[in-house]
Amino acid sequence: MAEIVLSVAENQFSEIPKDLWAQHVQLRAKEIPKVLDFMTEDHHLVRYFVVRELPRIAKPIPPDFIAEKLKLSFSKTTEILNDLEKHLFFLVRNDKGEVLWSYPVTVDKTPHQLTFSSGENINAA
Repeated sequence: MAEIVLSVAENQFSEIPKDLWAQHVQLRAKEIPKVLDFMTEDHHLVRYFVVRELPRIAKPIPPDFIAEKLKLSFSKTTEILNDLEKHLFFLVRNDKGEVLWSYPVTVDKTPHQLTFSSGENINAA
C-alpha cells in the first residue's frame, strides 16, 4: 500500500501520493527566501520582539512601546509594522495599531494554547 497525504480544499478531502507531496514541499521551500526579501534587519528585529513579548505582556503591544524598547523612531516602527501586516502572515493589529498577533502567537482567544518553558502561556495563532 502506497503512503498518502490527505489534503482538504473546499471541504473535500483528497489523497495525494506522499512522494508527490514531498516534491511539492521541496519546490515551495525554495520560494521562502523570495517571500522574505522585503524584510530588513529592523523588520526582523520588530517581528522577533513582538513574538517574544506577546507571551510576556499577554495583551496587545502598542507601536510606541515597540519603538521605545527597540530604540527606533515611531515613524520607522509604524512603517515596519505596516510592511509586516501587509505581508499577512507576519502580524495583525487592532484599530489602535497595537499588535494582536505575530505568528505563531496571539493575545486573541483561540482554541489552541501554548505554554513555554518559562511558564508563560499564550494562544497559538
